[in-house]
Amino acid sequence: MLAPPPAPLPRRKLPIGIQNLREIRQEGHYYVDKTGMAVTLIDSGKYYFLSRPRRFGKSLLVDTFKELFEGHRELFVGLAAEPRWDWSRKCPVIRFSFSGGVGPGGSQLEQRIRENLRINRVALGLALPPGLPEEDLAGNFADLIRQAHLSRGERVAVLVDEYDKPLLDHIAAPDTAQRMRDALRDLYGVLKDCDEHLRFVFLTGVSKFSKVGLFSGLNNLRDITLDARWSALCGYTDADIDSVFAPELPELDRDEIRRWYNGYNWRGTSVYNPFDVLLLFDTREFRPFWFETGTPTFLVRLLTERQTFTPQLGHLVASETLLSTFEVESMRPEALLFQTGYLTIDQEEPLPGRTQFTLKYPNLEVQASLNDHLLKAFTGDAAVSEPQVSRLWRVLLAGDVAALRDLFRAFFASIPNDWYRNSAIAQYEGYWASVFYSHFAALGLDIRVEDCTHKGRIDMVVLAAGAVWIFEFKVVELLPQGQALAQIQARGYADKYRDRCEPIHLIGVEFSRADRNIVGFEVETLNP
Repeated sequence: MLAPPPAPLPRRKLPIGIQNLREIRQEGHYYVDKTGMAVTLIDSGKYYFLSRPRRFGKSLLVDTFKELFEGHRELFVGLAAEPRWDWSRKCPVIRFSFSGGVGPGGSQLEQRIRENLRINRVALGLALPPGLPEEDLAGNFADLIRQAHLSRGERVAVLVDEYDKPLLDHIAAPDTAQRMRDALRDLYGVLKDCDEHLRFVFLTGVSKFSKVGLFSGLNNLRDITLDARWSALCGYTDADIDSVFAPELPELDRDEIRRWYNGYNWRGTSVYNPFDVLLLFDTREFRPFWFETGTPTFLVRLLTERQTFTPQLGHLVASETLLSTFEVESMRPEALLFQTGYLTIDQEEPLPGRTQFTLKYPNLEVQASLNDHLLKAFTGDAAVSEPQVSRLWRVLLAGDVAALRDLFRAFFASIPNDWYRNSAIAQYEGYWASVFYSHFAALGLDIRVEDCTHKGRIDMVVLAAGAVWIFEFKVVELLPQGQALAQIQARGYADKYRDRCEPIHLIGVEFSRADRNIVGFEVETLNP
């Protein structure tokens, strides 16, 4: 007699949007235990900074530190921290958050700082001393730290969540961002002078502003953003998905979950964005949940203004210094893409005096969504670009190379002349290939750019719909017409893919700046 199937695992509440440890633990939500890592971090030092993209669990981590220092043991029963923490010590906690924004033009920054100071004074039962004006924000903060230590007999834990949001909200207005940076620098500079009163300092946000800018007065802050030991301090690992969320996995393709949402890496364990995973388990649909909550308008504009060659986005190279710093006056696309979560670490190479990183898209969600937005920027009209992607997929499924040519010719012909004349990206030689690439990348396909062979590099290879599509791009004003396909054939680019036993389409695409369209589209198909 066959044994009955095992009973389904009990499901719990999904903590969507909940950044409060007490609510998660007391109301029966799933919880991924990071408390052991939190205690280890506290035991290892005093001043820390951690950068992670938005909606990555930073606020919940900050709240976990708060509950630890305040000694709320009931929230940690059964968790890794419980047997390791000294629950007899209850430390005063000062917690700042700028998640609410600072108003148009940063007009409410000082008001938000005063509000944070007032909330902490009330929570700690400490009054503003006579003679200290409320407008003296740095003096108010320093007094609060000293009073908290002296009144409680324990040094203070200072936790700052989303320290950089006022700047990032106004990054497109450099003068405003610099003014707010200076105000925040004065505030954070207090921490160094209050060292004797502090037990633990933890700042977190999206970007890392260099110590000569925002953190010039706090040179003892340890940046753990790229420390492999803390790569999984925020986010869910594969093991977390398979154990904690096991009741949610039935009827969902585990490999698709991984392909869509895994892949963020800071030199250690790869992690998923928690927001994506929780929304997937709730809706049971694969969608770009994280991307949809924050359209990167400024980033897309920066990439187009800098005439970024988008086929290179999936394998940019940058140094550790570049990835770890960011300044209002000199924004590098590589640093912005990495720190905001649109690119992540793929490989690293040690060099004399430095480490060099190769970056990649973390997953299908980011690759497809970012390129979809770039494609709209390449045309100036979303109504032109949006239908293209679905049409392209149907053409690939049909294996219709002639239809592929017609689709792209019609696409370029539909772009208004005024847009070409006024757009910086359209004047760039890499514009044409970028448009091609972003079409395919917006579908989340397997794309190999600058693909190495024994006789050279292929401009672009797409593995899709049971076929191999090999592209070589040329601009006829730079080279005589008719060389694109000839180069593919002469250099035997197809040889690398013959063992796949699939049709191989060799496609030479030639553009004309004068005609603003494809003027050559030669094809040879090799059948297995």
